[in-house]
Amino acid sequence: MVKKQNQRKVLAVLAGGLVLGVGVAVTLAVWNDSEFATGTFTAGSFNLEGSTAGDVDANYSDHNVDDGDTAATLAFDLPADIVDNMSPGDAVYAGFWVRLAAGTTTGADLVAAGTTADPAVSSNSEHLGYAIYALAPGATCNAASAVGTPIATGATLDAQAGVTTVPLLEGATAAVAGTAVQLCFAVTADATLEQGLETTATWEFTATSTD
Repeated sequence: MVKKQNQRKVLAVLAGGLVLGVGVAVTLAVWNDSEFATGTFTAGSFNLEGSTAGDVDANYSDHNVDDGDTAATLAFDLPADIVDNMSPGDAVYAGFWVRLAAGTTTGADLVAAGTTADPAVSSNSEHLGYAIYALAPGATCNAASAVGTPIATGATLDAQAGVTTVPLLEGATAAVAGTAVQLCFAVTADATLEQGLETTATWEFTATSTD
């Protein structure tokens, strides 16, 4: 009988040990760890500038009338005296250089974005047509170079058609401006040009970053 009682005690102790073992498993510590990452993002810079001379850096500036600047005045002086005394069939030419300013961090696509002109009732805007050409570096804007496919045309000064894109490259470093592209304007009077009227037109160009 004593032997059986001792056996029961042993079994009871073993049972208690099993219960204790389960209790240890439940109370084990749970470890966790975290990783964090942060990023800083700096926007690039972008600026299109123009010049009616194009040969010296100092000649370039902004001409954005939407921001309060004054539009660049094109020098239509080839051939001499015609621009102030145009007759039916005459054509005049003027160059305008555009480039991405120093500090610009991406290339761009340039397009002619529209034109405005004096009202036809008081000007010759309906009797003057135009074409704009992108010239090769070093070319002179005249009848000989204003050939090929224009980047924009207008049957009148207040119309625009045939728009094509001109690629612009940023400078090699942030301190250097991009390569300039000369736009050659050719304006031609039609056979019904009216005498004595003065007409002003303004063209807009938009550059959009490619990156």
